[in-house]
Amino acid sequence: MLQVGFVTCATVQDLTPDDQLAFAELAARDVTARPVLWDDPSIEWQGFDALVLRSTWDYHHRSAEFRAWLDRIEAAGARLFNPPATVRWNMHKRYLANLAERGLPVVPTAWLEQGETADLYTLMKARGWERAVVKPAISASAHNTWTTTGFEAPDQQARLDDLLGRSDVLVQPFMEEVQTEGEWSLLFFGRQYSHAVLKRPAEGDFRVQNEYGGGYVAAQPEPETVAQAAAVLAAVEGPLVYARVDGVVRAGIFTLMELELIEPYLFLGTHPGAAARFAATILEAL
Repeated sequence: MLQVGFVTCATVQDLTPDDQLAFAELAARDVTARPVLWDDPSIEWQGFDALVLRSTWDYHHRSAEFRAWLDRIEAAGARLFNPPATVRWNMHKRYLANLAERGLPVVPTAWLEQGETADLYTLMKARGWERAVVKPAISASAHNTWTTTGFEAPDQQARLDDLLGRSDVLVQPFMEEVQTEGEWSLLFFGRQYSHAVLKRPAEGDFRVQNEYGGGYVAAQPEPETVAQAAAVLAAVEGPLVYARVDGVVRAGIFTLMELELIEPYLFLGTHPGAAARFAATILEAL
């Protein structure tokens, strides 16, 4: 019987109810699956037929340790989905620049390196951004992410300086569509489109994550939006068991905000058959 480990972290030891749906589908296919903590030194990783990254939701707080773990997984010859090379590339949001260089519609981004000096007001004014989002280059779940306006920027300069003292930083124009039409998350399994949700922040907020009051509904994007999201994945090398493509539609064009290839919530419970498709894709990868 095949053994599959769903890799998680200490705060989600039993996985999310969403991922447990995939467990049931794997069991129906005679696959034994169990959650495993990525930082558990007692785990013999090569003993699994496959490891699937799921809720390693602390990796951005411990990025050096997580990279070292990826190195050990690779050295042990364990099969990790998505593959270590893909995960390393996706950890730092510089991947957005890589995709933009290939001509894909990506939200405009100003890149600031750790230790760099940058004047937030001047940066925004030079680009004509009335409102902007500031975030660390290695981050998840809107951690240390905030918005500012040109009026507020001088008062928030110290906040940017502090962040630059600890990490690389991105500054991007705020995409108003997040608060008006909503932010799309399109889910792909084995590069094939599966389903989508439309996420919106709570009133007065900009963050769509549940922990900040955001919500989501199952929704079906236009065929052009699906095709444009698929074009993003086409620019990524290597096998992809799962991918979540997040963005907004502006003037009919899907604009990429995040490409989630490490530990995205997959919204399996929002669409009939989604968990079954995910389980089938894992087996196909084996």
